[in-house]
Amino acid sequence: MNLRENWRVVVLALLLVGSGAVLFTPGLIDGSTGPTNLQYGLELDGGTRIRAPVVGMTADPVSYAGFDEASQISDARVAIANDLNIPVRDVYLRPEAGTAEVFNKTVSESAFVSALNENGIQAAGGGRVTTDDVRDGVTESTRNQITGVLERKLEATGLTAGSVTTATTVDGTNYIVIEAPNREPEELRELISDRGVVTVYARYPGANGTMEEQPVITYEDLKNVGAPEQNDRGTWQVPVVLNEQSAQRFTRVMVENGFTGVGAGSQACGGETRNDEGYCLVLESEGNVTSTFSVAPSLANSIASGDFAEDPRFVMTTGSRAEAREVSVDLQAGSLRAPLDFDESQVFSLEPALAERFKLNSLLTGIVAVLAVSGVVYLRYGDPKVALPMILTALAEVALLLGFVAAVRLPLDLSHIAGFIAVIGTGVDDLIIIADEVMSEGGVSSTRVFQSRFRKAFWVIGAAAATTIIAMSPLAVLSLGDLRGFAIVTILGVLIGVLITRPAYGDILRSLTTGEH
Repeated sequence: MNLRENWRVVVLALLLVGSGAVLFTPGLIDGSTGPTNLQYGLELDGGTRIRAPVVGMTADPVSYAGFDEASQISDARVAIANDLNIPVRDVYLRPEAGTAEVFNKTVSESAFVSALNENGIQAAGGGRVTTDDVRDGVTESTRNQITGVLERKLEATGLTAGSVTTATTVDGTNYIVIEAPNREPEELRELISDRGVVTVYARYPGANGTMEEQPVITYEDLKNVGAPEQNDRGTWQVPVVLNEQSAQRFTRVMVENGFTGVGAGSQACGGETRNDEGYCLVLESEGNVTSTFSVAPSLANSIASGDFAEDPRFVMTTGSRAEAREVSVDLQAGSLRAPLDFDESQVFSLEPALAERFKLNSLLTGIVAVLAVSGVVYLRYGDPKVALPMILTALAEVALLLGFVAAVRLPLDLSHIAGFIAVIGTGVDDLIIIADEVMSEGGVSSTRVFQSRFRKAFWVIGAAAATTIIAMSPLAVLSLGDLRGFAIVTILGVLIGVLITRPAYGDILRSLTTGEH
């Protein structure tokens, strides 16, 4: 075979080898199980999908013209939260974006507007903020932050095949969509309903006999979080490593407030309540005290000598394995800026046994489609040397598409299977157009005649492909559920066909009809 003349066939063969390697090499794709590296969605693997909006209102655009320092923004945030009688974490101000958000269902629009006006935040054009400046929902930045945290939560709990995406309805409502294979609805909801706010406070005696607290560790302060482990005393703990800046701040707080002094670590701090005297570290999760623990003498000495700042490792003690696991997950993932509104959620769940039936039926459907198309092609031409390469080329297109799907870790669902069947049909249709055009008028007499007819057929195929892509693009972009998966696979199949398999089939057909290899 002349490699220069048939380079498209060589490219197709190399891509098929690569696709086979991606599909069948064990362990090549993270999270893959079974005989192939394909990953399956809920409809073919079972599990739960929860679709819920984010709780919140947004004032947009607003002006922070009277605020010159970051501390003023922080003070305004606290004041707004106090006026609305909600936690400070439920207020989020972004001067650079000109937005103000509140994440609490108990707050009305009028109360939100009043709190903004009373604390110096103005409308974008100046003057007072009105209810016309407020809309339901949160900003894209907040949705992206929530998506990132939930993705890390799924990874931290071993759900590597899970996914978190955003969706927008026709009326403009934005949703967070969480999918978790092999998980019950209650289990998934429990995981994502926790906002994951974990804070360690230093609690120590202050002036006039009062106890003072200062936050010393949050998610942003951590460089690494270990898996929960049980120590020699049978207590569960979470090992952590602070980043350099946080280690220096932690050291300063400990030294300045007496945690490294004589007798500071002798106070018994174990329990789930704040102590009234002595020096303790308080581990708080979701506003509740998970545990309290004293600074061990070895840690106090390390802090005092400066060794801790060089290697800032220590453990957070918890009361049980379940608490340790929850704290570990929250510390690895971070906290959700806003909660999800489960009152407006939609839940889809499918048992794994039923999903296995769908998987088998999908395989049978694909085989029937291939056999049906093969039979029609053979009846149309009655010549194996024309029909067989056509069928094999169509199957090669499907193999390349499967390899791509496995490589990008796209979880296959029934909508994707429908797209594969559509790709088989449209692919063979295009190959029939090529064969009919090339073999018209009594066959091919030379390579020049073949090339002329092939170009004419390819223009028709290219126009049809462009039409298909344009028609499917809105479905692929808009959040229209299963239609999106169908459109994405169809578009990918069309692109693979036009760019790779159709030209390769042309080289094969030229060799068969002209005898020139």
